[in-house]
Amino acid sequence: MATPPGDGRKDALRRTLSFRDLVVYGLLFIAPMAPVGIFGTLDAKAHGAVALVYVAATVAMAFTAVSYAQMVRVAPQAGSVYTYARVGLGEGAGFVAGWMALLDYLLIPAVAYLFSGIAMHALVPSVPQWVWTALAVVVTTGLNLWGVRAAAAVGFLVLAMEIAVLLVFVASAVFALSEHGARRGWLSPLTGDGGLSTGAVFTAVSVAVLSYLGFDAIAAFAEESAGGSERVARAVLTCLVVAGVLFVLQTYLAALLAPMSPAELAAHPADQGSAFYDTVDSATGAWLHDLVAASKAIGAAFAALAGQAAAGRLLFAMARDRRLPNLLAKVDRGSGVPRLALLGAAAVTLVAAVWAARRDDGLDRLVSVVDVGALVAFALLHLSVIGWFAVRKRGGPVRVVRHVVVPLLGLAVVVAVIVKAAGAAQSVGGVWCAVGLGVLGVQTLRRARVG
Repeated sequence: MATPPGDGRKDALRRTLSFRDLVVYGLLFIAPMAPVGIFGTLDAKAHGAVALVYVAATVAMAFTAVSYAQMVRVAPQAGSVYTYARVGLGEGAGFVAGWMALLDYLLIPAVAYLFSGIAMHALVPSVPQWVWTALAVVVTTGLNLWGVRAAAAVGFLVLAMEIAVLLVFVASAVFALSEHGARRGWLSPLTGDGGLSTGAVFTAVSVAVLSYLGFDAIAAFAEESAGGSERVARAVLTCLVVAGVLFVLQTYLAALLAPMSPAELAAHPADQGSAFYDTVDSATGAWLHDLVAASKAIGAAFAALAGQAAAGRLLFAMARDRRLPNLLAKVDRGSGVPRLALLGAAAVTLVAAVWAARRDDGLDRLVSVVDVGALVAFALLHLSVIGWFAVRKRGGPVRVVRHVVVPLLGLAVVVAVIVKAAGAAQSVGGVWCAVGLGVLGVQTLRRARVG
Protein backbone atom coordinates (compact mmCIF):
# COMPACT_ATOMS: atom_id res chain seq x y z
CA MET A 1 0.00 0.00 0.00
CA ALA A 2 1.35 3.40 -0.99
CA THR A 3 1.94 6.00 1.67
CA PRO A 4 0.96 9.63 1.21
CA PRO A 5 3.49 12.06 -0.21
CA GLY A 6 5.44 14.19 2.18
CA ASP A 7 7.82 17.11 2.26
CA GLY A 8 10.48 17.35 -0.40
CA ARG A 9 8.20 16.75 -3.37
CA LYS A 10 7.61 19.49 -5.90
CA ASP A 11 3.86 19.18 -5.31
CA ALA A 12 4.12 19.48 -1.52
CA LEU A 13 2.58 22.55 0.13
CA ARG A 14 4.57 25.13 2.08
CA ARG A 15 4.77 24.88 5.88
CA THR A 16 3.85 28.42 6.95
CA LEU A 17 0.88 28.15 9.34
CA SER A 18 1.31 28.77 13.06
CA PHE A 19 -0.69 27.17 15.87
CA ARG A 20 -2.84 30.31 16.06
CA ASP A 21 -3.51 30.19 12.32
CA LEU A 22 -4.73 26.59 12.57
CA VAL A 23 -7.09 27.36 15.46
CA VAL A 24 -8.37 30.44 13.61
CA TYR A 25 -9.29 28.34 10.57
CA GLY A 26 -11.14 25.83 12.73
CA LEU A 27 -13.05 28.43 14.75
CA LEU A 28 -13.86 30.42 11.61
CA PHE A 29 -15.44 27.38 9.98
CA ILE A 30 -17.42 26.49 13.11
CA ALA A 31 -18.29 30.13 13.98
CA PRO A 32 -18.19 31.17 17.69
CA MET A 33 -21.94 31.90 17.72
CA ALA A 34 -23.02 28.81 15.76
CA PRO A 35 -25.82 27.98 18.28
CA VAL A 36 -27.69 31.23 17.49
CA GLY A 37 -29.71 29.74 14.65
CA ILE A 38 -30.67 26.50 16.40
CA PHE A 39 -30.95 27.67 20.01
CA GLY A 40 -34.76 27.63 19.97
CA THR A 41 -34.91 24.19 18.38
CA LEU A 42 -32.51 22.70 20.94
CA ASP A 43 -34.24 24.45 23.85
CA ALA A 44 -37.55 22.92 22.80
CA LYS A 45 -36.16 19.44 22.11
CA ALA A 46 -34.16 19.24 25.35
CA HIS A 47 -36.97 20.63 27.54
CA GLY A 48 -34.76 23.56 28.52
CA ALA A 49 -31.50 21.67 29.17
CA VAL A 50 -29.83 23.39 26.22
CA ALA A 51 -26.49 24.07 27.94
CA LEU A 52 -26.28 20.41 28.99
CA VAL A 53 -26.87 19.48 25.35
CA TYR A 54 -23.72 21.35 24.34
CA VAL A 55 -21.72 19.84 27.20
CA ALA A 56 -22.73 16.39 25.97
CA ALA A 57 -22.16 17.32 22.31
CA THR A 58 -18.65 18.56 23.12
CA VAL A 59 -17.85 15.27 24.84
CA ALA A 60 -19.36 13.32 21.93
CA MET A 61 -17.29 15.22 19.37
CA ALA A 62 -14.18 14.83 21.53
CA PHE A 63 -14.01 11.19 20.40
CA THR A 64 -13.75 12.39 16.80
CA ALA A 65 -11.19 15.05 17.74
CA VAL A 66 -9.01 12.43 19.46
CA SER A 67 -9.19 10.21 16.38
CA TYR A 68 -8.15 13.14 14.18
CA ALA A 69 -5.28 13.95 16.56
CA GLN A 70 -4.02 10.36 16.36
CA MET A 71 -4.24 10.04 12.57
CA VAL A 72 -2.70 13.43 11.79
CA ARG A 73 0.44 12.18 13.53
CA VAL A 74 0.40 9.08 11.34
CA ALA A 75 -0.13 10.95 8.05
CA PRO A 76 0.56 14.70 8.37
CA GLN A 77 -0.37 15.59 4.78
CA ALA A 78 -3.13 17.53 3.04
CA GLY A 79 -6.32 15.58 2.46
CA SER A 80 -7.44 15.06 6.06
CA VAL A 81 -9.80 12.09 6.40
CA TYR A 82 -9.09 11.00 2.80
CA THR A 83 -5.44 10.50 3.67
CA TYR A 84 -6.18 8.86 7.03
CA ALA A 85 -8.63 6.32 5.62
CA ARG A 86 -6.19 5.62 2.81
CA VAL A 87 -3.36 4.64 5.15
CA GLY A 88 -5.58 3.00 7.78
CA LEU A 89 -8.05 1.09 5.63
CA GLY A 90 -6.70 1.08 2.09
CA GLU A 91 -6.95 2.96 -1.20
CA GLY A 92 -10.65 2.26 -1.79
CA ALA A 93 -11.78 3.37 1.65
CA GLY A 94 -9.63 6.47 1.34
CA PHE A 95 -11.33 7.44 -1.90
CA VAL A 96 -14.80 6.93 -0.39
CA ALA A 97 -13.87 9.00 2.67
CA GLY A 98 -12.54 11.82 0.51
CA TRP A 99 -15.51 11.63 -1.85
CA MET A 100 -18.03 11.85 1.00
CA ALA A 101 -16.14 14.66 2.73
CA LEU A 102 -16.18 16.59 -0.57
CA LEU A 103 -19.99 16.70 -0.48
CA ASP A 104 -19.94 18.76 2.70
CA TYR A 105 -16.77 20.73 2.01
CA LEU A 106 -18.51 22.05 -1.13
CA LEU A 107 -22.05 22.48 0.23
CA ILE A 108 -21.43 23.81 3.75
CA PRO A 109 -19.57 26.87 2.37
CA ALA A 110 -22.47 27.35 -0.07
CA VAL A 111 -24.88 27.51 2.88
CA ALA A 112 -22.59 29.98 4.67
CA TYR A 113 -22.35 32.20 1.58
CA LEU A 114 -26.12 32.12 1.27
CA PHE A 115 -26.52 33.17 4.92
CA SER A 116 -24.18 36.08 4.25
CA GLY A 117 -26.14 37.08 1.13
CA ILE A 118 -29.45 36.95 2.99
CA ALA A 119 -28.11 39.15 5.80
CA MET A 120 -26.58 41.71 3.44
CA HIS A 121 -29.75 41.85 1.34
CA ALA A 122 -31.70 42.64 4.51
CA LEU A 123 -29.35 45.57 5.15
CA VAL A 124 -29.29 46.77 1.50
CA PRO A 125 -32.52 45.51 -0.14
CA SER A 126 -31.83 47.36 -3.41
CA VAL A 127 -29.09 44.85 -4.25
CA PRO A 128 -30.41 41.36 -5.11
CA GLN A 129 -29.63 38.57 -2.67
CA TRP A 130 -27.79 36.50 -5.27
CA VAL A 131 -25.45 39.43 -6.05
CA TRP A 132 -24.39 39.70 -2.40
CA THR A 133 -23.94 35.92 -2.30
CA ALA A 134 -21.76 35.90 -5.41
CA LEU A 135 -19.75 38.87 -4.12
CA ALA A 136 -18.98 37.01 -0.90
CA VAL A 137 -17.69 34.07 -2.94
CA VAL A 138 -15.48 36.31 -5.09
CA VAL A 139 -13.97 38.23 -2.16
CA THR A 140 -13.14 35.19 -0.03
CA THR A 141 -11.84 33.24 -3.04
CA GLY A 142 -9.50 36.14 -3.76
CA LEU A 143 -8.18 35.96 -0.19
CA ASN A 144 -7.63 32.21 -0.46
CA LEU A 145 -5.76 32.65 -3.75
CA TRP A 146 -3.64 35.41 -2.19
CA GLY A 147 -2.08 32.83 0.09
CA VAL A 148 -2.84 30.77 3.17
CA ARG A 149 -1.02 33.19 5.50
CA ALA A 150 -2.87 36.23 4.15
CA ALA A 151 -6.24 34.46 4.44
CA ALA A 152 -5.40 33.39 7.99
CA ALA A 153 -4.43 36.96 8.95
CA VAL A 154 -7.69 38.44 7.67
CA GLY A 155 -9.58 35.54 9.18
CA PHE A 156 -8.04 36.28 12.57
CA LEU A 157 -9.43 39.83 12.45
CA VAL A 158 -12.90 38.54 11.56
CA LEU A 159 -12.73 35.92 14.30
CA ALA A 160 -11.68 38.58 16.81
CA MET A 161 -14.71 40.64 15.77
CA GLU A 162 -17.03 37.65 16.24
CA ILE A 163 -15.63 36.88 19.69
CA ALA A 164 -15.88 40.57 20.66
CA VAL A 165 -19.58 40.57 19.73
CA LEU A 166 -20.05 37.37 21.73
CA LEU A 167 -18.36 38.99 24.76
CA VAL A 168 -20.67 42.01 24.39
CA PHE A 169 -23.62 39.62 24.51
CA VAL A 170 -22.20 37.88 27.58
CA ALA A 171 -21.61 41.18 29.39
CA SER A 172 -25.09 42.45 28.46
CA ALA A 173 -26.68 39.18 29.57
CA VAL A 174 -24.87 39.22 32.92
CA PHE A 175 -25.96 42.83 33.47
CA ALA A 176 -29.58 41.98 32.62
CA LEU A 177 -29.50 39.03 35.02
CA SER A 178 -28.07 41.17 37.82
CA GLU A 179 -30.72 43.83 37.24
CA HIS A 180 -33.82 41.74 36.63
CA GLY A 181 -32.94 38.18 37.60
CA ALA A 182 -33.43 35.00 35.61
CA ARG A 183 -36.70 33.98 33.98
CA ARG A 184 -35.94 30.31 34.69
CA GLY A 185 -34.17 28.43 37.45
CA TRP A 186 -30.42 29.05 37.53
CA LEU A 187 -29.67 25.34 37.00
CA SER A 188 -32.44 24.70 34.47
CA PRO A 189 -30.13 25.07 31.40
CA LEU A 190 -28.25 22.07 32.84
CA THR A 191 -31.10 20.10 34.45
CA GLY A 192 -34.10 20.97 32.28
CA ASP A 193 -37.15 23.09 32.89
CA GLY A 194 -39.32 20.89 35.09
CA GLY A 195 -37.02 17.86 35.17
CA LEU A 196 -34.29 16.20 33.15
CA SER A 197 -35.22 13.92 30.25
CA THR A 198 -32.20 11.95 29.06
CA GLY A 199 -34.04 10.86 25.93
CA ALA A 200 -34.87 14.46 25.03
CA VAL A 201 -31.28 15.55 25.67
CA PHE A 202 -29.90 12.76 23.46
CA THR A 203 -32.26 13.75 20.65
CA ALA A 204 -31.09 17.35 20.92
CA VAL A 205 -27.41 16.29 21.03
CA SER A 206 -27.84 14.61 17.63
CA VAL A 207 -28.72 18.06 16.25
CA ALA A 208 -26.19 20.04 18.31
CA VAL A 209 -23.16 18.06 17.09
CA LEU A 210 -23.74 19.60 13.66
CA SER A 211 -22.66 22.95 15.17
CA TYR A 212 -19.14 21.53 15.45
CA LEU A 213 -18.73 20.46 11.84
CA GLY A 214 -15.75 22.38 10.56
CA PHE A 215 -13.23 21.97 13.38
CA ASP A 216 -11.91 18.99 11.41
CA ALA A 217 -10.92 21.38 8.59
CA ILE A 218 -7.77 22.09 10.63
CA ALA A 219 -6.46 18.66 9.64
CA ALA A 220 -6.68 19.65 5.96
CA PHE A 221 -3.82 22.11 6.59
CA ALA A 222 -1.48 19.52 8.15
CA GLU A 223 0.96 19.81 5.26
CA GLU A 224 1.15 23.60 5.78
CA SER A 225 1.73 23.59 9.54
CA ALA A 226 5.09 25.09 10.51
CA GLY A 227 5.11 23.01 13.68
CA GLY A 228 4.40 19.62 12.16
CA SER A 229 1.72 17.09 13.03
CA GLU A 230 1.93 17.56 16.80
CA ARG A 231 0.89 21.20 16.44
CA VAL A 232 -2.05 20.23 14.21
CA ALA A 233 -3.20 17.62 16.72
CA ARG A 234 -3.13 20.20 19.54
CA ALA A 235 -4.97 22.72 17.36
CA VAL A 236 -7.80 20.25 16.63
CA LEU A 237 -8.32 19.52 20.32
CA THR A 238 -7.95 23.19 21.32
CA CYS A 239 -10.50 24.32 18.75
CA LEU A 240 -13.07 21.81 19.99
CA VAL A 241 -12.59 22.80 23.64
CA VAL A 242 -12.79 26.55 22.92
CA ALA A 243 -15.90 26.09 20.78
CA GLY A 244 -17.51 23.93 23.45
CA VAL A 245 -16.91 26.50 26.19
CA LEU A 246 -18.29 29.32 24.02
CA PHE A 247 -21.35 27.29 23.04
CA VAL A 248 -22.18 26.27 26.61
CA LEU A 249 -21.70 29.80 27.94
CA GLN A 250 -23.92 31.57 25.41
CA THR A 251 -26.72 28.99 25.51
CA TYR A 252 -26.70 28.95 29.33
CA LEU A 253 -27.16 32.72 29.48
CA ALA A 254 -29.71 32.80 26.66
CA ALA A 255 -31.79 30.09 28.34
CA LEU A 256 -31.93 32.07 31.61
CA LEU A 257 -33.19 35.15 29.74
CA ALA A 258 -35.46 33.51 27.16
CA PRO A 259 -38.94 35.11 27.10
CA MET A 260 -40.58 31.85 25.94
CA SER A 261 -40.48 28.58 27.87
CA PRO A 262 -39.29 25.35 26.20
CA ALA A 263 -42.90 24.14 26.15
CA GLU A 264 -44.02 27.31 24.37
CA LEU A 265 -41.25 26.96 21.82
CA ALA A 266 -42.20 23.33 21.23
CA ALA A 267 -45.82 24.38 20.69
CA HIS A 268 -44.82 27.17 18.27
CA PRO A 269 -42.09 25.82 15.95
CA ALA A 270 -42.19 28.99 13.83
CA ASP A 271 -40.70 30.91 16.78
CA GLN A 272 -37.75 28.58 17.27
CA GLY A 273 -35.54 30.04 14.53
CA SER A 274 -35.64 33.56 15.99
CA ALA A 275 -35.61 32.49 19.66
CA PHE A 276 -32.05 33.69 20.32
CA TYR A 277 -32.70 37.07 18.71
CA ASP A 278 -36.00 37.39 20.58
CA THR A 279 -34.08 36.74 23.78
CA VAL A 280 -31.54 39.44 22.93
CA ASP A 281 -34.33 41.92 22.08
CA SER A 282 -36.18 41.17 25.30
CA ALA A 283 -33.15 41.33 27.59
CA THR A 284 -30.91 44.02 26.08
CA GLY A 285 -32.64 45.80 23.21
CA ALA A 286 -32.59 45.90 19.41
CA TRP A 287 -29.08 47.39 19.19
CA LEU A 288 -27.48 44.11 20.21
CA HIS A 289 -29.81 42.22 17.88
CA ASP A 290 -28.43 44.22 14.94
CA LEU A 291 -24.84 43.78 16.14
CA VAL A 292 -25.22 40.00 16.41
CA ALA A 293 -26.91 39.84 13.00
CA ALA A 294 -24.13 41.87 11.33
CA SER A 295 -21.49 39.70 13.00
CA LYS A 296 -23.22 36.57 11.73
CA ALA A 297 -23.36 38.00 8.19
CA ILE A 298 -19.61 38.71 8.07
CA GLY A 299 -18.72 35.58 10.02
CA ALA A 300 -20.70 33.37 7.61
CA ALA A 301 -18.69 34.57 4.63
CA PHE A 302 -15.41 33.83 6.41
CA ALA A 303 -16.66 30.47 7.65
CA ALA A 304 -17.11 29.73 3.96
CA LEU A 305 -13.56 30.96 3.33
CA ALA A 306 -12.20 28.33 5.72
CA GLY A 307 -14.43 25.67 4.20
CA GLN A 308 -13.42 26.58 0.67
CA ALA A 309 -9.74 26.43 1.65
CA ALA A 310 -10.23 22.97 3.16
CA ALA A 311 -12.13 21.79 0.06
CA GLY A 312 -9.27 22.99 -2.13
CA ARG A 313 -6.76 20.98 -0.08
CA LEU A 314 -8.92 17.88 -0.31
CA LEU A 315 -9.25 18.20 -4.09
CA PHE A 316 -5.50 18.80 -4.29
CA ALA A 317 -4.64 15.70 -2.25
CA MET A 318 -6.98 13.43 -4.21
CA ALA A 319 -5.65 14.79 -7.52
CA ARG A 320 -2.04 14.31 -6.36
CA ASP A 321 -2.87 10.64 -5.85
CA ARG A 322 -4.46 10.55 -9.34
CA ARG A 323 -7.96 10.03 -7.94
CA LEU A 324 -9.09 13.28 -9.57
CA PRO A 325 -7.76 15.18 -12.65
CA ASN A 326 -4.06 15.88 -12.24
CA LEU A 327 -4.46 19.58 -13.04
CA LEU A 328 -5.94 20.06 -9.56
CA ALA A 329 -2.62 18.97 -8.01
CA LYS A 330 -0.69 22.00 -9.26
CA VAL A 331 0.80 24.32 -6.59
CA ASP A 332 1.13 28.00 -7.48
CA ARG A 333 4.76 29.09 -7.13
CA GLY A 334 3.96 32.62 -6.00
CA SER A 335 1.29 32.03 -3.35
CA GLY A 336 2.14 28.43 -2.51
CA VAL A 337 -1.53 27.37 -2.67
CA PRO A 338 -3.27 24.81 -4.90
CA ARG A 339 -4.76 27.52 -7.13
CA LEU A 340 -6.68 25.35 -9.60
CA ALA A 341 -8.10 23.18 -6.81
CA LEU A 342 -9.27 26.30 -4.98
CA LEU A 343 -10.84 27.70 -8.14
CA GLY A 344 -12.57 24.37 -8.77
CA ALA A 345 -14.02 24.33 -5.27
CA ALA A 346 -15.05 27.98 -5.61
CA ALA A 347 -16.78 27.33 -8.93
CA VAL A 348 -18.92 24.50 -7.55
CA THR A 349 -19.75 26.45 -4.40
CA LEU A 350 -20.61 29.58 -6.43
CA VAL A 351 -23.05 27.69 -8.62
CA ALA A 352 -24.75 26.02 -5.64
CA ALA A 353 -24.93 29.23 -3.59
CA VAL A 354 -26.24 31.47 -6.39
CA TRP A 355 -28.75 28.80 -7.47
CA ALA A 356 -30.08 28.67 -3.92
CA ALA A 357 -30.05 32.46 -3.57
CA ARG A 358 -32.33 32.81 -6.60
CA ARG A 359 -34.95 30.42 -5.20
CA ASP A 360 -37.44 31.04 -2.42
CA ASP A 361 -36.81 27.55 -1.03
CA GLY A 362 -33.08 27.56 -1.77
CA LEU A 363 -31.92 27.71 1.83
CA ASP A 364 -34.18 24.85 2.90
CA ARG A 365 -32.97 22.71 0.00
CA LEU A 366 -29.30 23.30 0.73
CA VAL A 367 -29.55 22.89 4.49
CA SER A 368 -31.50 19.65 4.15
CA VAL A 369 -28.68 17.85 2.33
CA VAL A 370 -25.51 18.97 4.13
CA ASP A 371 -23.71 17.14 6.94
CA VAL A 372 -24.22 13.48 5.97
CA GLY A 373 -21.04 13.46 3.86
CA ALA A 374 -18.90 14.67 6.74
CA LEU A 375 -20.52 12.23 9.15
CA VAL A 376 -19.78 9.26 6.88
CA ALA A 377 -16.20 10.51 6.57
CA PHE A 378 -16.00 10.72 10.38
CA ALA A 379 -17.15 7.10 10.58
CA LEU A 380 -14.34 6.03 8.25
CA LEU A 381 -11.90 8.13 10.29
CA HIS A 382 -12.73 6.14 13.44
CA LEU A 383 -12.40 2.87 11.54
CA SER A 384 -9.03 4.10 10.24
CA VAL A 385 -7.73 4.45 13.80
CA ILE A 386 -8.75 0.89 14.57
CA GLY A 387 -7.36 -0.31 11.23
CA TRP A 388 -3.97 1.35 11.61
CA PHE A 389 -3.28 0.77 15.31
CA ALA A 390 -5.27 -2.35 16.26
CA VAL A 391 -5.52 -4.39 13.04
CA ARG A 392 -2.38 -3.48 11.09
CA LYS A 393 -0.54 -2.71 14.37
CA ARG A 394 1.62 -0.12 12.62
CA GLY A 395 1.67 2.41 15.46
CA GLY A 396 3.47 0.46 18.16
CA PRO A 397 1.79 -1.30 21.10
CA VAL A 398 -2.00 -1.29 20.94
CA ARG A 399 -3.59 0.93 23.60
CA VAL A 400 -7.07 -0.48 23.93
CA VAL A 401 -8.77 2.68 25.23
CA ARG A 402 -7.18 5.09 22.76
CA HIS A 403 -7.04 2.81 19.71
CA VAL A 404 -10.26 0.81 20.10
CA VAL A 405 -12.66 2.14 22.74
CA VAL A 406 -12.48 5.84 21.81
CA PRO A 407 -12.96 5.31 18.05
CA LEU A 408 -15.79 2.85 18.68
CA LEU A 409 -17.57 5.39 20.90
CA GLY A 410 -17.01 8.06 18.26
CA LEU A 411 -18.37 5.73 15.58
CA ALA A 412 -21.48 5.07 17.68
CA VAL A 413 -22.14 8.81 18.02
CA VAL A 414 -21.70 9.41 14.29
CA VAL A 415 -23.97 6.51 13.30
CA ALA A 416 -26.66 7.73 15.71
CA VAL A 417 -26.56 11.20 14.16
CA ILE A 418 -26.73 9.79 10.62
CA VAL A 419 -29.77 7.69 11.55
CA LYS A 420 -31.53 10.79 12.88
CA ALA A 421 -30.60 12.93 9.86
CA ALA A 422 -33.28 14.28 7.53
CA GLY A 423 -34.54 11.92 4.86
CA ALA A 424 -33.39 14.27 2.11
CA ALA A 425 -29.88 14.30 3.53
CA GLN A 426 -29.79 10.50 3.70
CA SER A 427 -31.05 10.24 0.11
CA VAL A 428 -28.58 12.74 -1.33
CA GLY A 429 -25.75 11.20 0.70
CA GLY A 430 -26.70 7.75 -0.59
CA VAL A 431 -26.78 8.90 -4.22
CA TRP A 432 -23.47 10.76 -3.84
CA CYS A 433 -21.90 7.66 -2.26
CA ALA A 434 -23.22 5.45 -5.08
CA VAL A 435 -21.71 7.78 -7.69
CA GLY A 436 -18.41 7.71 -5.83
CA LEU A 437 -18.43 3.92 -5.70
CA GLY A 438 -19.07 3.91 -9.45
CA VAL A 439 -16.10 6.21 -10.04
CA LEU A 440 -13.97 4.03 -7.77
CA GLY A 441 -15.01 0.93 -9.69
CA VAL A 442 -14.05 2.47 -13.04
CA GLN A 443 -10.68 3.61 -11.68
CA THR A 444 -9.98 0.18 -10.21
CA LEU A 445 -10.73 -1.53 -13.53
CA ARG A 446 -8.50 0.88 -15.43
CA ARG A 447 -5.61 0.34 -13.02
CA ALA A 448 -6.05 -3.41 -13.24
CA ARG A 449 -5.82 -3.28 -17.03
CA VAL A 450 -2.72 -1.08 -16.93
CA GLY A 451 -1.15 -3.35 -14.31
